[in-house]
Amino acid sequence: MATTVRRAVLSLPAAPLGPENPLPPLAAPGEAHRVDRARLGPLPDGMARGIGYAPLRSLLPVRRRDDYTRTRVPTDFDAVVIENDRLRATVLPGLGGRVHSLEHKPSGRSLVYRNPVFQPAGFALNGAWFSGGIEWNIGATGHGTLSVAPLHAARVPAPDGGEMLRLWEWERLRDTPFQVDLWLPDGSDFLYAGVRIRNPHHRTVPVYWWSNTAVPETPHTRVLAPADSAWHFDYERTLRKVAVPGQDGTDRTYPLGGEPPADHFYDIADGARPWIAAVDESGRGLVQTSTGLLRGRKLFAWGAGATGRRWQEWLTEPGTGGYAEIQAGLARTQLEHVPLEAGGEFAWLEAYGPLAADPRAVHGTDWAAARAETEARLEAALPRTQVDAAYAAWRPYADQEPKEQLATGSGWGALEAERSGFTLPGTPFAAATLGAQQRPWRQLWHTGTLREDGPEPGPSLVASHWRELLEAAEPGPHAAYHLGVAQWHAGDRSQAVRSWECALRLGLGWPALRCLAAADAADGHRARAADRYAAAVGAACTAGASRAALSALGHEAAEALLAADRAREAAEVLAGLPAATRARGRFRLLQARILLALGEVAAARAVVADGLEVEDLREGEQALAEQLFPA
Repeated sequence: MATTVRRAVLSLPAAPLGPENPLPPLAAPGEAHRVDRARLGPLPDGMARGIGYAPLRSLLPVRRRDDYTRTRVPTDFDAVVIENDRLRATVLPGLGGRVHSLEHKPSGRSLVYRNPVFQPAGFALNGAWFSGGIEWNIGATGHGTLSVAPLHAARVPAPDGGEMLRLWEWERLRDTPFQVDLWLPDGSDFLYAGVRIRNPHHRTVPVYWWSNTAVPETPHTRVLAPADSAWHFDYERTLRKVAVPGQDGTDRTYPLGGEPPADHFYDIADGARPWIAAVDESGRGLVQTSTGLLRGRKLFAWGAGATGRRWQEWLTEPGTGGYAEIQAGLARTQLEHVPLEAGGEFAWLEAYGPLAADPRAVHGTDWAAARAETEARLEAALPRTQVDAAYAAWRPYADQEPKEQLATGSGWGALEAERSGFTLPGTPFAAATLGAQQRPWRQLWHTGTLREDGPEPGPSLVASHWRELLEAAEPGPHAAYHLGVAQWHAGDRSQAVRSWECALRLGLGWPALRCLAAADAADGHRARAADRYAAAVGAACTAGASRAALSALGHEAAEALLAADRAREAAEVLAGLPAATRARGRFRLLQARILLALGEVAAARAVVADGLEVEDLREGEQALAEQLFPA
């Protein structure tokens, strides 16, 4: 059959995402993959530079997604299906362009782990993330902020004369546009993904990219890559070199071969063909390979311990089977960022397809023989020269303009394109995508004035060019507020405080008070932070703030009051929130902590005994028992 690209609908039990958190995230992100530099041993020069290069100061200008639940209802998702006579790929443009499933039609096998539900969990840099399929991570270390965001999608001509699906968006942490072109050559057993990241600025930008593939996990699943050593990273935040396939009798090339969750970044020799594969007891599974620029390869395994098993259930449904992740990135580890010079671009080709190898060889004790067998089968199925040729054939098509729009992403790229005049062939950011969130900023660009109509400020922009426009803007409460957020992001905390004080004087009440309270908390002024948070909650209630704002603000305020040893006031703030908010897991955990601070131990334990699920529990977060009853 000829390759087709068509719209479809995917129905899944799904937990609603809820609205964005309207409070600008001023604190540095608490990312589970940040290394403890004090505990680092000797590292290769390039790796050491990459780990220290351009860490995030905050999540700004992105907002958090932390208002989802664990109550799932039948939900229809817009999908795009790419299909030839060998493979069928189902893509979700509205959820970060995730490849939800990849089916090999001749064998009837699902090549990736297909999650039977959509269950957000606190794994992305900005919160909501879900497991399964193939995801595209760009921006900074961790699961990207676009994990559950809509991308632009369109049909475009493919190099073989057929069609391909283009996904593209403006990544806001680093202000870089990117695209992923997906196509299936006629008769091919491999899904191709042409990826391009561009830097349209007159300055170098830090870049991060990892393609993460969830693969079905069984006691016999083995992950193979062309390396004899790996860099091991875990929740202790240490990075050390270990032997592959393992040491001390533990073979960690089997995801269930060890107890704790861990990352293994394979140390692949320069010039070697980059690939990674996951195979079952029959020697069958998925292999991923690429052109040489995408040099990194990684295995993430939840492990066989109770913590990993519980996380697996948390991300899907009990009894549905687990997964491991095989990943590919621009750097050797996910702890690094890579500089992209002004006006430059990174581009490469990836290929995903079935692998069938001799099970005796790939599961044998001779690691070199297992690797050689896997690489030989890959070379027979998809020669390295063919991947390089496909990349060369794709490059001229990367600039082809879309033929038919299939899905629409955000308007932030259109705002940046209008402001800067950037020309980005192949990835149009049309003015028609500009919406309410971009309107005040477009007004600022054209008139030098920033005004907002609603009672709550919209998203802030923090890039240097927007900060400069805010500094020169006509005075007003919203301009002063957003200027303070941009100054805070830039590290100019004293000026940020002055700007928020100005916004407060000009009549912007609780949003400015909250920012001032957060600044006090960050500087260790607990009493003043508690006072300002309490005032912000009162002002927000009087102003009729949205449920999302009251919930987020109430939680921050109660935490600040608790930190200032004002547990009774924290309890009053909590009691003033809507009953539905207080019933959420994060707020019940906070209630238990307040009860403990008040000396009501039995009541605190009753909250936990009644069944406590914290919907937005973060990856690597301490056990609830440790939070409630510290040693």
